[in-house]
Amino acid sequence: MIEENAHVVQTDSGIAWVEAQRESACGACKVRGGCGTSVLASVMGKRRNQVRALDPVGVKPGDNVLIGLRERALVRASFTMYLLPLAGLFVGALMGQQLDSQGEAWTILFGLLGLLAGFGLVNLFYRRIRNNPVYQAVILKRIS
Repeated sequence: MIEENAHVVQTDSGIAWVEAQRESACGACKVRGGCGTSVLASVMGKRRNQVRALDPVGVKPGDNVLIGLRERALVRASFTMYLLPLAGLFVGALMGQQLDSQGEAWTILFGLLGLLAGFGLVNLFYRRIRNNPVYQAVILKRIS
C-alpha cells in the first residue's frame, strides 16, 4: 500500500477530503542542480492536492492522518489512463496510413480520432471505477 501523510479539510458521512502536499524526491538527490525534474519541481512549487478518501476511522477537520492507496489500483488506473489514448493514437494512425499510404493527412486525422476515442474510453473507465472502493484512498489512522 502506498501511504502519505495528509491533513483533513472536510468530512461528510464516511468520506473525508484530505489535503496532501506534493513532494519530489529531488531533496535527497545528488544531481538535483542539473536535472530537469528538479527545475520543474521548483517552478511548480509545493502545491497542495485535495483528495477524497474513505473514512473508516471517523476523523474531524483539522486532523492529521495517514492515507493509503493500493499499489495495484494505482498501477492499473495509471496504465489505463496513459495507454488507452496512446494505443488509440497509434491504431488510428495505422488505419489512416492503410487508407492512403502516399499522404499524411489521413494518418494525422485518423491518429487524432483514435486519440479522442482513447480519451473516451478513459472517461468510461473513470466513470466505472470512481466509486469503487478498491480505487479510493483510505484513511488508515489518525496521526498525533
